[in-house]
Amino acid sequence: MSFDFRFASMDDVDDLVELEHECFTLDRLNQRNFSWMLSRANASLLVATSDGNLAGYALLLFHRGTSLARLYSIAVSRAWRGHSLGQSLLDEAQACALARNCAWLRLEVRSDNAAAIRLYEANGYHRFATVDDYYEDHAEAARYEKRILRDAPAPARQVPYYQQTTEFTCGAACLLMAMAAIDPNRSMTRSEEIQLWREATTVFMTAGHGGCSPQGMALAAWQRGFDVRLEVSHEGSLFLHGVRSPEKKAIMRLVEEGFAKQLSETRVHQVLSSTLNIRAALEAGFKPVVLISSYRFTRLKAPHWVLITGCDEEFVYLHDPDIDHSKLKRSLDCQHLPVSHEEFLRMTVFGVQRVRAAVMLRAR
Repeated sequence: MSFDFRFASMDDVDDLVELEHECFTLDRLNQRNFSWMLSRANASLLVATSDGNLAGYALLLFHRGTSLARLYSIAVSRAWRGHSLGQSLLDEAQACALARNCAWLRLEVRSDNAAAIRLYEANGYHRFATVDDYYEDHAEAARYEKRILRDAPAPARQVPYYQQTTEFTCGAACLLMAMAAIDPNRSMTRSEEIQLWREATTVFMTAGHGGCSPQGMALAAWQRGFDVRLEVSHEGSLFLHGVRSPEKKAIMRLVEEGFAKQLSETRVHQVLSSTLNIRAALEAGFKPVVLISSYRFTRLKAPHWVLITGCDEEFVYLHDPDIDHSKLKRSLDCQHLPVSHEEFLRMTVFGVQRVRAAVMLRAR
């Protein structure tokens, strides 16, 4: 049996929906989902055909700014099972991810789907986590990954993950993850997320609630008993340039001056530097929380905090606390994200002032 492989088009949507209903009883993609994948998503939808009939598909999702792809789904029609089409679709998906310069491919599979698990494990995928109550029927999911660019050890996974619960608490969420990684007995709760934000917020931003300033985050971490190193590229407030209102600017200055005064009474190590040596920080035992421009991920120009979880010769790995479920992202898509060193240098510069900032925590 021979198959032809190509990228799907809008003409395939009805057949894809029919195949989805044939293969799955729950967690199905619908016509709107497939249309969005083809027209707007950062995705590749591959289809296999035989004599012009749809035999199967593989759906890949990509995370902009990173070297990570996610195999969202593989489906094979009953009529073409037993012809190694699942293996062929997996091969095509891996080739597609490599063509998009992805080094890692991750996926989720039901823990009771023995056939799919055999396929992935036979192709070198390694289970790294299990998630309870993941699917619509509350079934468990197994998470797998494979480094498809070349062999290398998987990223260290000693850093727990926490999703920010508001659009303005990315800094607080990163602090929660860093503190829990250093002290496993610490719980990560929404109440502390909001409390951390209250302690570290700049009050205002260009629009909406203010985010967390590096000085405020450093102070909050110090007050919770951690050794803290604060690195910034500029003295004073880092976010005033994007605020037009003189009244808002005046309040932000007052907040920043208060942070500076409180920090002067601590033993937080403050460094004025335009470069970030993440590898040295990790080797010294720090968990670095780093400011990036969200433009590299979302094409929206806003400051955003991420937590660095590891580093090797090719990649910096990070936790992004922001999960956009409207784009079918799950927490898997935002954990230990591999970012090339070159891309990391580009994303860790924010605004016309080319601001860099990091708050680094370790046990005191």
